[in-house]
Amino acid sequence: MSSSTPQATRHRVVVIGSGFGGLFSTQKLKRADVDVTLIARTTHHLFQPLLYQVATGILSEGEIAPSTREVLHRQDNAKVLLGDVTAIDLEARTVTHTAVGRETVTPYDSLIVAAGAGQSWFGNDQFARHAPGMKSIDDALELRGRIFGSFELAELATTPAEIDRLMTFVVVGAGPTGVEMAGQISELARRTLKRDFRRIDPTKARVILLDAAPAVLGSFGEKLGDRAVNRLTEMGVEVRLGAKVVDVDSTGIEVEHGDGSRERIESVCKVWAAGVSASPLGRQLADQTGASLDRAGRIEVQDDLTLPGHPEVFVVGDMMALKNLPGVAQVAIQGGRYAAEQIMRRLAGQEPKGPFEYFDKGSMATISRFSAVASVGKAQFSGFFAWLLWLAVHLVYIIGFKHRITTLLHWVVTFIGRGRSERVVTEQQVFARQAISDLGSEFSPELPRVAEDRPHEAQHEAKHEGQNQAQNEAPHEATPDALREAPSDGRAATDARVD
Repeated sequence: MSSSTPQATRHRVVVIGSGFGGLFSTQKLKRADVDVTLIARTTHHLFQPLLYQVATGILSEGEIAPSTREVLHRQDNAKVLLGDVTAIDLEARTVTHTAVGRETVTPYDSLIVAAGAGQSWFGNDQFARHAPGMKSIDDALELRGRIFGSFELAELATTPAEIDRLMTFVVVGAGPTGVEMAGQISELARRTLKRDFRRIDPTKARVILLDAAPAVLGSFGEKLGDRAVNRLTEMGVEVRLGAKVVDVDSTGIEVEHGDGSRERIESVCKVWAAGVSASPLGRQLADQTGASLDRAGRIEVQDDLTLPGHPEVFVVGDMMALKNLPGVAQVAIQGGRYAAEQIMRRLAGQEPKGPFEYFDKGSMATISRFSAVASVGKAQFSGFFAWLLWLAVHLVYIIGFKHRITTLLHWVVTFIGRGRSERVVTEQQVFARQAISDLGSEFSPELPRVAEDRPHEAQHEAKHEGQNQAQNEAPHEATPDALREAPSDGRAATDARVD
């Protein structure tokens, strides 16, 4: 473990997560007299609402996941570190994160936790092996391989039963993601792939949308939910409500109906679009502050998005529980900006803003090309106008001009014509996650190191941070106590790497 003590003069803000909350809070601090360190487990900012379009071949991952470094390259007071945050020490004010076996400790004066949420299988994590969720680029690419691969294997199948099994697609979860996914798989089969195969007829593919809830798009209201069901039915999607998933395997899914009866649906390709679980960092923060967690693992925050007894720590987005706010992008964006503004006001000696107030800009979901539903305040729209509104809003929030242009071009190709330009799939996309899982929980990828790396790194850090330590002096070996000596006023501390 090597450590160094720089001469810092500015307030240090650490942001965990490169999603909507993390990125927008970092950008809000662009002109503030602070040093911002954004730590994220990926190198990109993910526009998660469009993941289903990556999975169904409409968009490439590049359109919805621009490089975080590219987005922030003009923000001189911000730096980006790759790493999966494993620990937050509120007393020492440090964040520990790892990347391919390299551990780094970063001190902070203010902390914004926007680590987001993952998929939840409601205590049945074994379902994930055969029914992937949709929370990351890896998930979307795996699902793309599974969806297109099912048609390819159906072309090779020798029995009607096998063909039916491969051409039956089950989507679990009738929220916006599930509805959009089911609609796009149906359009893919009935429009895009209609003439591409010789032995099978893709238009005969079955798409089944399941949910244990009694309604589709429950948060949109009964009127829009019914319209969504009607449109899905017109497209050939089978909507089954009150159906709870009780088992999943490689060739099928078993559901339990409201009357207690059970049914097995033969299907190779299943998509899990139901339930979210907040980052496990919420549990760490709760244990150190006494704050409560809700059923989804979100931590209850105060009205100003801070934690009890720690006004320097803000929690935003899908990790926070406050006034039953939904886990949507706008909550994260507005929360991130609010937290950044609070930090700037404190440093300027101004009174803090009042409690965080969320402005609801509405909810939208596409069903098919030229058809969507939208709820904006008391106004509700459906059909073509709602679809145009959906297009406009999503284009606005895609990061970067070039990504907006390429996304728009892909939409023209898909919605006006029949084609989908992103149909490349590989075996690694489909099977890599399972292969890593089979290696066991003890497996952790590491970057090979050589003995000379450690003194070289220590000298590099010393030179970079302006220390006068001689280059031929052995690197200082830090103890855990030494790492805790970073002062909390932001005057002298830096990253400490543990190799």
